[in-house]
Amino acid sequence: MTPAQIEVRRVDYADPGDAQALVQLLDGYARDAAGGGQPLAAHVLHGLPAALRQRPQAFSVLAWAQQEDAPPVPVGLVNCFEGFSTFACQPLVNVHDVVVAPGWRGQRIAQRMLALVESIARERGACKLTLEVLSGNTSAMALYLREGFAPYALDPAMGQAQFLQKKLL
Repeated sequence: MTPAQIEVRRVDYADPGDAQALVQLLDGYARDAAGGGQPLAAHVLHGLPAALRQRPQAFSVLAWAQQEDAPPVPVGLVNCFEGFSTFACQPLVNVHDVVVAPGWRGQRIAQRMLALVESIARERGACKLTLEVLSGNTSAMALYLREGFAPYALDPAMGQAQFLQKKLL
């Protein structure tokens, strides 16, 4: 079998194929232990592409594998949201979800998607990329460190930033 060609491109939330690929990959991630181990709710599966389309600060990247004489298969997804750094007075981009389908891991697909995310962030004038990762997700942490991400600290004496949440729903 010929190795697959990987195409990485920005998602068109209005395109039905892109929308289906986005929710399929995100649902697979949600079902994985790293994503919480639960499927996405039906309203998320049906409404997410349209909701993202309504938010100009959102953008996503998909990776598609194309093998000879077969339709392309979605194998990777990154969802991002533009925020704002008050210290830099510039936009920043938060990398919110990074997904590579299980059978496609270890092929540097996430690296290629993050390269496109960085390019889009630079086009938007972003001063930095941010993300959070579970401490037990050592393979993801290795990827992020290899791609230039680092723990966040303003002053080493004050320690590293911690990600916290307060659920409202």
